[in-house]
Amino acid sequence: VCSFLLVFIEIPLLLRICPTSSKFDAFVRRFTTNYMRAAVYLVMSIIQWLSLLAGHTSLIAAAVVLLIASLFYFLAGVKGQGFVGSKTLGGQGVAQMIV
Repeated sequence: VCSFLLVFIEIPLLLRICPTSSKFDAFVRRFTTNYMRAAVYLVMSIIQWLSLLAGHTSLIAAAVVLLIASLFYFLAGVKGQGFVGSKTLGGQGVAQMIV
């Protein structure tokens, strides 16, 4: 579930080409700021860390990577860096290309 959500958050073009509900689209569009992305990555990292309580598995790699991504998004927010979307992955320029 986490990877499915991350793909739609990081590649907004998929919201335009995949048949998703308007509620899901609105939910994914909430994560446009660095702080919101840091929060979602942190929550997903915590889920991975909690799953490791049952036993040590390779999920530790996912937990670490999600935690690092969360820290970088948080630091970008603290520094005041605006989130930069990519036209390749579905940023502002893709809407004009599709229409």
